[in-house]
Amino acid sequence: MNILITGGAGFIGSHLAERCLEEGWPVAVLDDLSTGSFRNISHLKGRPGFSYVIDSVFNAPLVTEMVDCSDVVFHLAAAVGVRLVVESPVRTIETNVHGTEVVLRAAAKKKKPTIIASTSEVYGKSTSIPFREDADLVIGPTSKARWGYACSKALDEFFGIAYWREKRVPVIIARLFNTVGPRQTARYGMVLPTFVRQALRGQPLTVFGSGEQRRCFGYVGDVVEALVRIGRASDLAGEVLNIGNDSEISINQLACLVKEITGSSSEIVHIPYDQAYSPGFEDMARRVPCLEKIQRLIKFRPTTPIETIVRLVVDYERTEIAPAAATAAL
Repeated sequence: MNILITGGAGFIGSHLAERCLEEGWPVAVLDDLSTGSFRNISHLKGRPGFSYVIDSVFNAPLVTEMVDCSDVVFHLAAAVGVRLVVESPVRTIETNVHGTEVVLRAAAKKKKPTIIASTSEVYGKSTSIPFREDADLVIGPTSKARWGYACSKALDEFFGIAYWREKRVPVIIARLFNTVGPRQTARYGMVLPTFVRQALRGQPLTVFGSGEQRRCFGYVGDVVEALVRIGRASDLAGEVLNIGNDSEISINQLACLVKEITGSSSEIVHIPYDQAYSPGFEDMARRVPCLEKIQRLIKFRPTTPIETIVRLVVDYERTEIAPAAATAAL
């Protein structure tokens, strides 16, 4: 089975590429490196069955050619991270909506199975916990950039399901909740790598807002396992599936856990949202997925607890920080 991964040099995409190669599937990656990094896939270069192209998902002729050569498409190319979403709303909406349009048009020509990576952000300000795939979405005002991201990903979902219903393109929507693990960058405001790097460097751990907001962090290996199972399945067209972990932790508790595992003496400081992002920034108190549907359809349950995830991220960040420190000392 030939696999195409758009955004394959990103955090999740690179782990998915590894996992697909382990399955014995040839993998082609398309990434413009705007948020991904070649470092994430450099260790795959030269492996049998692996190829990559550094180009944009907006390049329709190239996308069409790569889709034609694939059996399954994982469309992961998207704007990522709250900071990028807030600071670059035009780029966010264009990347998400137009990129998905290009991929779906290419997939429609030969009815290629396509898994579109969506996000828990589409649930918006809903307080109906846990979030179920068929629940109403509660989106905030158009004046807030964050909801532009949520709407762009919701539009991706509408687009994908429309292609299934009207053009019979086998599209599956994977709604990813907070995914964490080695290789995740802190550049765009991702909380766990940010905390770990701050702790290892003896810097204050910066918690935005009260820190009482609760999240569920899924290990990237578990998420990739779910995606691979979806890729193998032949009867999921038109489905929307939550993917993540349903075990909650507050951001304050996460900061304390990072301090404990790193042995850091860093203090924890709280920064108001208005200062961290922009005036009037809105956040959700809780974000918890219902995993009943994905468990029923593909027998998936996450297996990695948050303590293990934090240790894996700490180990990875230590290997990243040590060479940088050595270079700086020269």
